Amino acid sequence: MKTKKLVSLLLVTAMTAGVFAGCGNDAQTGGNAAGDTGTAAGAAGGTAEGNGEIKEFTAFFAVPGSEINDDNELQQKIAEITGAKCKETWLTGQKAQEAVGTLIAGGEYPDFIDGGDGMAQLYEAGALVALDDYIDKYPNIKEFLTEEEWDRLRQDDGHIYWIQQFGNIYGEEKATVHNDEAFWIQTRVLEWAGYPEIHTMDQYFDLLEAYNEANPTMEDGTENIPYTILCEDWRYFCLENAPQFLDGYPNDGSVIVDPEELKVIDYNTTDTAKRYFQKLNEEYQKGIIDPESFTQTYDEYIAKLSTGRVLGMIDQWWDFAYTAEDALKQQGLDLKGCNYVPLPITIEEGMTNQWHNSGGTLNVASGLAVTTSCDDVEGALQFVNDLLGQEVHDLRSWGEKGVDYEVDENGEYYRTEEMRMQASDTAYKASHLCTYSYFPQYTGTSRDGINAMKPEGQPKEFYDGLSKNVQECFTAYGAETYVDMIGTSEAPGPWYPMYSFSNNMTTDTEGGLAWTKMGEVKHEYLPKVVMAADFEAAWEEYMGIYDSCNPQAFIDEMQAELDRRMEEAAKYE
Repeated sequence: MKTKKLVSLLLVTAMTAGVFAGCGNDAQTGGNAAGDTGTAAGAAGGTAEGNGEIKEFTAFFAVPGSEINDDNELQQKIAEITGAKCKETWLTGQKAQEAVGTLIAGGEYPDFIDGGDGMAQLYEAGALVALDDYIDKYPNIKEFLTEEEWDRLRQDDGHIYWIQQFGNIYGEEKATVHNDEAFWIQTRVLEWAGYPEIHTMDQYFDLLEAYNEANPTMEDGTENIPYTILCEDWRYFCLENAPQFLDGYPNDGSVIVDPEELKVIDYNTTDTAKRYFQKLNEEYQKGIIDPESFTQTYDEYIAKLSTGRVLGMIDQWWDFAYTAEDALKQQGLDLKGCNYVPLPITIEEGMTNQWHNSGGTLNVASGLAVTTSCDDVEGALQFVNDLLGQEVHDLRSWGEKGVDYEVDENGEYYRTEEMRMQASDTAYKASHLCTYSYFPQYTGTSRDGINAMKPEGQPKEFYDGLSKNVQECFTAYGAETYVDMIGTSEAPGPWYPMYSFSNNMTTDTEGGLAWTKMGEVKHEYLPKVVMAADFEAAWEEYMGIYDSCNPQAFIDEMQAELDRRMEEAAKYE
């Protein structure tokens, strides 16, 4: 809202950079809402005050992101409808907590903020506006979460300070893309092998080895990279948390929860964890694992995937697909089988995997907040409310009718191949598209009852937009979507996900201190374990150092939180 505030924010983001905490970024809503409640701007002639002025807000998100152009076409269209626009800024390197700390030290903030794993710092610094007295005034915001979910966002002072933005399902769930973590593999590898059934970790790496031996280079002569690992900062989940999935558990992120005994288990010390890291060690010694895995930055990793050279990796879809997959399409590498599909990998044959669960995931550890520097809290919240209106939501997700999508005789949205190609173009996205991607948003079914909230949820549009190689791969496995490739499990219990608690732990408690130390040890020692000439000796050393962190204190606090969540959930039964 203030020029000096925006300048201060830009200086901060130029000096600092950061990271977004959490192993997943979905949220869950409790069912159908009443309908589009419209926008304040619509009642005021399309402007903020009915006098042609456009309110301008600022936002800072503790994740890497791409800024759109100041004259972005759809941002202006949205502003004409809502009477407001927002200048979004993103991190470019360091930790979220460091960037947030710099903002707190300066005492000035953007109007909106999602500080990632720095949200607790912002709360403790008194930098956020309590939303309790405002939520009921804004119908689209109010309906975005159920009463139980709003209550789960309350902090220890009883107030709500942020809105978890992601994965809220309106109407019917339309899950076509597996947005979460998986063992990914290029379709060219599966096609070469005759589309084999790959269910275990050993089978997965055996296939990568065999393909790379037979096909060591791409068509242009550049060498393939059979398997790479992203380890930079918080994204080292790509290395460290696979044991929970391999044992058939969902993504609680920091622990395993036994659903029968409701007991917290440390996945870092299981037999499966040792087998997994021993396998990585073996593959590293064979030259299958990229030797740059433990030093590459996120940008270097994305650039590497974008060349089509990487045959497989573990990652979350949202962490790579919206950049690397678009880059592959722009280069025509999707036509050469360089797209990635997920596989239902577990440690042993015959196990049920839980890489994908139905429903959403409410990550209460972070979200979109309004700061105390905002001069117009009601205007800011009206803007959020209006972004959830169906007309604006369509503009954010689908784009402009006749330019970014068409409508058939049945009222169903679709895109031409030209439209799909331009939607994957970096320059076009900067100049034309405006997703407001870290503001609250829906998946599921549009309020019109016909279309999906997002193009990837529209079954026909989703399928038509796939490369021929991916379509053929799906057909070979009897699948129609990425989700079909790995299957869907029922949503976990009301505790889920536990990372939404551990993400906000601080060193003020014994368990929080242990959690911090455990993370530091894993960052340092797991790469050493993978690269070690003597795995057994390296694993024994790692376990000894890990045990000195007092992990039991962390497990005890997680168990107490699990018990608390089950008690709270019982109130709504």
